Amino acid sequence: MKQFLLIALCATSISAMAPQAAEAAQIKRACLASDRTAATRDRCSCIQRVANQALTRSDQKTVAKWFKDPHQAQELKMSKTARDDALWDRYRNFGQMAQAICS
Repeated sequence: MKQFLLIALCATSISAMAPQAAEAAQIKRACLASDRTAATRDRCSCIQRVANQALTRSDQKTVAKWFKDPHQAQELKMSKTARDDALWDRYRNFGQMAQAICS
């Protein structure tokens, strides 16, 4: 039930984001450029829509780099700064939302 409510909330929020379509699709491009077999155009587009909802443009720029170098994500996760902790929390939320909506 909890997961259903999360998916419903996210789907409703994402549909209201149409004006943001002109934004740079950093996450989508990084996703498509990755060597992951699950990185289809539809799935990467979905992940980008979730990123538009859950991450700032600056966050997206940072997270897009992690597709090429996942070790950067680990370094941020281990960081002790409040700023990095906040980004990691937003990233985890984004990941959970993307998994629930785009799988």
